[in-house]
Amino acid sequence: MGERRLAGVSCVLLPLVAVLVLGGCRQSVTGTPGVGTPGTPAGSPLGGGTALPGQGPEFLGPAECSSRGEAFREVSCGSEKAAARVLARYTGTPSDGPACPRPTDFVLHISAGGPSAPRGYACMRNLEAPHPGDPGQGGGPLTVVGDCVHGFHDGEVRETACDGSGEHPPEFEIGSAVARRALCPGTTDLYVRLGGDGPVGCAHRV
Repeated sequence: MGERRLAGVSCVLLPLVAVLVLGGCRQSVTGTPGVGTPGTPAGSPLGGGTALPGQGPEFLGPAECSSRGEAFREVSCGSEKAAARVLARYTGTPSDGPACPRPTDFVLHISAGGPSAPRGYACMRNLEAPHPGDPGQGGGPLTVVGDCVHGFHDGEVRETACDGSGEHPPEFEIGSAVARRALCPGTTDLYVRLGGDGPVGCAHRV
């Protein structure tokens, strides 16, 4: 199936219905001494994961694929233009909705465009490397065990590639995630707020 520029069957063109989230996609995390607790995620998933790749009624529903360029367009996952797959799709915004799955490489904001494209966000995974959302790669919307961070400002740290290929060299690597700071190893140099089941990351200097 070729490139689809129509969302669902409404026969209404939706130009620029998806734009890459450049700001706020990467999580800022807080280092010691202040470890905050993220707000409880809220929102509802869309699609239920039953859509067939490139053939679902919803624009960029779960398991469907997009192209890249000035506008992200839904294409068949078998198309040579396919560049990324939807891992999950939610209503709302990333700040108040459910967290994306850990393999997520980047997040797309979906503008409202009729019943087939409700406002929300899609958690995307590149079909081929690189995968900035993987541990240690320096990107993605989540900070996880295996990621490296560098000092930012006012007690905040940000992700960077562990191999030093990023704009900033790594200063700390997150070795484990625990429920509270007291459970971190005694060798921990930095406590990083993560959220999820293990809200505190135990990091050591590299």
